[in-house]
Amino acid sequence: MKKSQPQSKQASPSQGNVTTSKPPSKIARVLAYMLSDGSLQRFEAERLGDHCLHSTISSLAHGYGLKFQRQLERVPNHWGEPCTVTRYTLPASEHGRASAVLDMLCSPLNQRQRVAA
Repeated sequence: MKKSQPQSKQASPSQGNVTTSKPPSKIARVLAYMLSDGSLQRFEAERLGDHCLHSTISSLAHGYGLKFQRQLERVPNHWGEPCTVTRYTLPASEHGRASAVLDMLCSPLNQRQRVAA
């Protein structure tokens, strides 16, 4: 018995020009949200697919040199009980740098390597 060979998929004319690009990474989604909306806390970050916001903020701060403001606030958790969370805000003074980092994160890998060199 012969194994079936995978067939290459071709876009049909009715689909138009279909591009297959990777969706933005978690760190890019969080940074884009903070650039547009300004602040985020851990329960809001869940909607973006980030289950560990403090680690993402740490990566942006230490890996890309972005500075965030932090403010503690009390919010209800998933069971309605109050808990303390940190609200991270991207100050307006960091928007230029953050936009450059976001452009780099969303560019293809070969372009990122040229920028880093």
